[in-house]
Amino acid sequence: MELVTPEQRETLLANGAKRGADHVPLVKLFNPCGAGTWLVTELDTEDASIAFGLADLGFGTPEIGSFSLTELEAFQGPFGLGIERDLYFEGKFTLAVYAEAARNAGRIVEYGPELDAAGRRSAAACG
Repeated sequence: MELVTPEQRETLLANGAKRGADHVPLVKLFNPCGAGTWLVTELDTEDASIAFGLADLGFGTPEIGSFSLTELEAFQGPFGLGIERDLYFEGKFTLAVYAEAARNAGRIVEYGPELDAAGRRSAAACG
């Protein structure tokens, strides 16, 4: 499976040209056989194999930063399964909101009280 579609790549590169902005994650990648979840917001404009977003390797400390799509594409887990793209993921909040919720939950969350609370705090700060 292609980790990033050509259309997503275009948007992620455009986001990468606006470094420092708090983008909404466009792509969710995950390990179907274990720990590992990545929310991707942008690609490096000088090296599109380098992604930026929120990474959770399953140690209870999700982090914002850069990671290699090439390494994720090369990963082979049990039964030869690799990293996959969540075909149904739709980012609802900015990366900062997902990161706050992940710090509070100890893992990336897509719903639940941690994400709801982080979303409310973000909305209150903006409004």
